[in-house]
Amino acid sequence: MSTAVGNSPVQFAPTASQLDMAYSVCRSIARSAAKNFYYGFMVLPRRKRNALSAVYAFMRRCDDITDDNTLSADDRHDMLADWLNKVHRALAGLPTDDPVLLALTDAQRTYQIPVGLLDQLACGTETDLDYTEPEPGAARPLVARYQTFEELRQYCYGVASVVGLVCINIFGYRDPAAESLAERCGLAFQLTNIIRDVKEDVAMGRVYFPQEDLTQFGLSPADLTGANVGRIRPLLAMEADRARECYRAGEELIPLVNEDSQPALWVLITIYRRLLEKIAANQYDVFRERVRLSVPEKLTVLGKGILKRLV
Repeated sequence: MSTAVGNSPVQFAPTASQLDMAYSVCRSIARSAAKNFYYGFMVLPRRKRNALSAVYAFMRRCDDITDDNTLSADDRHDMLADWLNKVHRALAGLPTDDPVLLALTDAQRTYQIPVGLLDQLACGTETDLDYTEPEPGAARPLVARYQTFEELRQYCYGVASVVGLVCINIFGYRDPAAESLAERCGLAFQLTNIIRDVKEDVAMGRVYFPQEDLTQFGLSPADLTGANVGRIRPLLAMEADRARECYRAGEELIPLVNEDSQPALWVLITIYRRLLEKIAANQYDVFRERVRLSVPEKLTVLGKGILKRLV
């Protein structure tokens, strides 16, 4: 997606005040946009909280580019490539005044985050641009993007499992088994998002459920408009069961990350798992209103996470 940048003979080194400002900007982005993730950030030691905020701000920039429906798909491809080129230049030590890049570069160096993972995050968001743009004034076509669950899993790897791999680099871990568990935990989060966001995704012409799953329940993509919630409830319940199985991997992952990060991971998993169960308790009706945990519900989980860190 971007041109390679050779190693800079003298790496740009921002001042402490520049980094403080940059991380402050990233924390503000995470606080305002990461409605669930930020609660996990809050339980981390400050340096790790800053690093995750920087990564989130980077991902947010990628998402904002790909979701900008005022631009053509080609223009968004170009903008994302330009953004990633700027990322590579900053990571190579070239000067930048972009606060997100200042913070991301510092976090990447501090926690040795593989640059390839950051590239995969950007490429994962770009995948959504491959949906066919309708003609002006025409309805968005509803077509299942993926034929099999394995194809959906590959998409989820790029947009969510890779996030898990970046997170454990910041959390710290020694056992290589943590990597596959982090991938499955990311899959659980993304399946939860897909179930929750059916209404919004269909409005954008995006159908994430595999065709084989739709066929299993006698459904077509058009049925996902929610006209008959009862018809699609079994499909959503099956996907929820898959997510629950992956959340068990998250439980196994918690003791494998560094102790100072375990409460944060517990908070993240608990919030997303409770969101899934709230959707299930609502009989998978994700069409009348967006299902979410209330602030008091999330604060309760956060409080328990803080206690886990103190004990």
